[in-house]
Amino acid sequence: MTAVSFKKFSRLLAELGVLLVLYLLGCQLSAWLHWPIPGGVVGMALLLLVFATGRVKPATLQTGATLLMAEMLLFFIPALMSLLDYGPLLRSEGWRILLVIGASTLLVMLATAFTVEWACRWRLRHDA
Repeated sequence: MTAVSFKKFSRLLAELGVLLVLYLLGCQLSAWLHWPIPGGVVGMALLLLVFATGRVKPATLQTGATLLMAEMLLFFIPALMSLLDYGPLLRSEGWRILLVIGASTLLVMLATAFTVEWACRWRLRHDA
């Protein structure tokens, strides 16, 4: 292993370590405070807080985040495989499940779009 590739690999591990620590901290915080919010969501809020305060720039964690996004399918395979155990449920209630998934996906996309639009307009007003 060359010095350059070792440096890149160690940086990748450090970035993944930071993301893992924020995730675990979010899980602990959610458990300690008895919040009904998953720890991963709390961890993402902590990451957003760290970015918003300027302590860490988003580009600093880009390599680790890119790797996780590229391998995201691996995180969903166990959930997809567990669906095989619920064949009769999916045959009888599958359309309702798909309707809920579709509606919730649409609502999340709309909420995200409106939030981004609002944030961009707010920033343009305050930067000018």
